[in-house]
Amino acid sequence: MEPTRSLTLDEIDLSDMAFWSRPLDEREGAFLTLREEDPIRFFEEPELMVLPQGPGYFSLTRHADVLEASKQPALFCSGQGTNIGDMPTEFLEFLGSMINMDDPKHARMRRIVSRGFTPRQLDQMKGDVEATAAGIVDDVIERGEGDFVTDIAATLPLRIIVDMMGIPRSQERFIFDRTNVILGLGDAEYVPDQTEGGIMTALLTAAQDLSLLITELAEARVKDPQDDVTTALVTTEVDGETLTPAEMASFFILLVVAGNETTRNAISHGLHALTQHPDQRDRWAADFDGMAPAAVEEIVRWATPVIHFRRTCTQDGVRIGDHTFDAGDKVVLWYASANRDAAVFDEPFRFDIGRTPNDHLGFGGPGPHFCLGAHLARREITVMFKELFKRMPDLHAVGEPDRLHSNFINGIKHLPSAWTPAAAS
Repeated sequence: MEPTRSLTLDEIDLSDMAFWSRPLDEREGAFLTLREEDPIRFFEEPELMVLPQGPGYFSLTRHADVLEASKQPALFCSGQGTNIGDMPTEFLEFLGSMINMDDPKHARMRRIVSRGFTPRQLDQMKGDVEATAAGIVDDVIERGEGDFVTDIAATLPLRIIVDMMGIPRSQERFIFDRTNVILGLGDAEYVPDQTEGGIMTALLTAAQDLSLLITELAEARVKDPQDDVTTALVTTEVDGETLTPAEMASFFILLVVAGNETTRNAISHGLHALTQHPDQRDRWAADFDGMAPAAVEEIVRWATPVIHFRRTCTQDGVRIGDHTFDAGDKVVLWYASANRDAAVFDEPFRFDIGRTPNDHLGFGGPGPHFCLGAHLARREITVMFKELFKRMPDLHAVGEPDRLHSNFINGIKHLPSAWTPAAAS
């Protein structure tokens, strides 16, 4: 897919939701224009129904600039919010947990929750991920067609999280629906009432539902510990501190929203890209294990499931590129643009499963906010495609992706697909 430059620099408005309804090639063309002509451009904030209009923001669209801001969390903080709009303080940590925290609070939280997500523990889950992927294929393989997103891509990461936390699988659909609402507030499929009251009610109801679910489970694990991550989180002490019930609830919302949606979208974009580039599919099929590490990184770069995060400058006179920021300036890190920067990626609009090096920012930039679940996401993407290549080798998309209407998540809601039916194992 090559970018289409249908907009001049002055016509580009990243705050206009109509921009995010444009075809993907036109959006890519707009970001290409920004990188070349005004890589740290200022935009007015929109007058949103649900949030007060803010002071505007600077857009970092080049890889080097996004990297530089990510490396300096003391100068570009997260604690004032990572969405462009300013949310009420009480909502920041409830809806974003440690994504919306700075040190030392962030470091404390990450130390506690990371006990449940160490590479050693995740490596021990390899068999669980493989068995889960096999079960998902068993459920659909006889049909020969389906919605790849809802039938396959969304099920794996969600089921892994549910199993890790010790939540009954009967709750999967409940969690799936509520995470769709939280990250799909601007999409009428997930929030039909697009009025201010409708959006806020949907958001708070979905978040409260998830909070109640994990709070009840956590209380049960305190009384009756089990071999699951929920037990680890409620019993782990770091420097004498444990998670409060509110922290536990907000972390769970982050886990199911970030851990489910982002991996789901990477897998979905992966199938779409492999369908569009059959040469790359054949290349991977010829040496799956050998190509898998590079292929997974390229899928994450190509998808960039999280389009942006915001930071806030904490001091006057902070320089990035040829721009000087002052305290209070909002700075938006456009990962989707950074991952198409020709200064870093050779032929950035070419899908290349052997791309190396591949210094993408699909898991966020370096620093304390690098994705805690990156290791697990890579494992899930690898295992899912291995199972699909083995048992549904001709699986392919048969229509265009139905994309989420969002400037935050590069989501695919539905992707019709087909394959040769076979018997379940």
